[in-house]
Amino acid sequence: MKDNFYWKLRTLSLPIVFQSLMLALVAACDALMLGQVTQVQMTAVSLATQIQFVQNMFLYSLTAAGSILGAQYWGKGDKETLRKLFNLMLIAAGIISLIFFFACEFAPAALMHIFASDKELISIGSSYLRIAGWSYLITGISQCYLAIMKITDHVVAGSWISSSVVIINIIFNGIFIFGLLGAPRMEAEGAAFATTLARVIELGLCIGLSFKDTFIRPAIKRLFNIQNQLIKDYIRQLLPLLGGSLFWGVGFTSYTAIMGHMGVDAAAANSVAAVVRDLICCVCNGVGTAAGIMVGNELGAGNLEKGKAYGIRLRNISYVIGFASTAVVLAITPIVVHFVKLTEAAEQYLTGMMIIMAIYMIGRCVNTVTINGVLDGGGDTIFDMYSLAVCMWGIAIPLALLGAFVFNWPVLLVYACTCLDEVGKIPWVMLRFRKYKWVKNLTKDL
Repeated sequence: MKDNFYWKLRTLSLPIVFQSLMLALVAACDALMLGQVTQVQMTAVSLATQIQFVQNMFLYSLTAAGSILGAQYWGKGDKETLRKLFNLMLIAAGIISLIFFFACEFAPAALMHIFASDKELISIGSSYLRIAGWSYLITGISQCYLAIMKITDHVVAGSWISSSVVIINIIFNGIFIFGLLGAPRMEAEGAAFATTLARVIELGLCIGLSFKDTFIRPAIKRLFNIQNQLIKDYIRQLLPLLGGSLFWGVGFTSYTAIMGHMGVDAAAANSVAAVVRDLICCVCNGVGTAAGIMVGNELGAGNLEKGKAYGIRLRNISYVIGFASTAVVLAITPIVVHFVKLTEAAEQYLTGMMIIMAIYMIGRCVNTVTINGVLDGGGDTIFDMYSLAVCMWGIAIPLALLGAFVFNWPVLLVYACTCLDEVGKIPWVMLRFRKYKWVKNLTKDL
């Protein structure tokens, strides 16, 4: 079983890690390219993309709920129920995408006011959102296709699509941000336009590839013909995931807003630190996704003890990833600070943030693999919401708000408050894990 376990882990996680890395590279390239224009352009776009971050929390919940059930039904061999589940995901994602599209088109300045008080940042960010909003309309549908590919043994195909689109996006970024090859120089708006074009291509590739015989396609002619029991099971998984995602997503966005209101230098340093964090977290994100699929497949097939053994081994691996990520962050800190164009004050902030982030990475990696992978794979989705309510909203956010706006704490101390939640909840996560409530089969004969 050991060799089979590591073969499965490599087969699933490596394409997802690569896919996550390529997606994170888009944000990194946006930051680097716009940083070559001005610090203000880079910071404005970084703040504006927090809207997509919040949308992604909804989409993550919708696709993750489908993936939890879908992985178990795929392990069971029930493809017909999986197609109906695909339909359900598309309906939910379509509604969310429309809401965010209209918000970006008709109230971009109001959205930017949440994250910044500087008029120039708000103006640049609003222009970005009016164009990027079209990409938000498309993203939800393509994410459903990619989620289904991951759980039906087509993880390499999904990774190939995402990675190809990232390369296209980066090329378009260079063309439209700087006005290359005869294109107009659009700067921040160019980054938005590049993203929108890339998302159109991504959706086209997803739909085209899904027509191959071995791929699961949505049953469009029976889009709303879904059993009530399946809808109830989906909602039962969705609501805790959505609660946890919103707690985490809005909380994380609050951190960005708090840092954004502490000055342009603090916001710029935080923007760069966030890009580095997202790049380093690609490994734990990939292993976490693979963990949910592996555990879910075994539990859905009725192999409860094997699924439990997989979960224990994955929990142990998460600690290895966490400490390795800490070492990587510390090693690249001088390189990052030297490479990015920042003011002297922003450079000092960035150095301190990177050191604090190195400790944060241990908690982030352990919690991602254990909670979003193993526990979710067995349907224990409500714990994440509880832990975020206490650790993030009960401790980290109030401390950061008080430090920034009441006690006038230094920027780095406020930033450290925003990193408290992941490290602080590790003991609680381990206690929940050892109760083994996640060892259960969620499938039904529909």
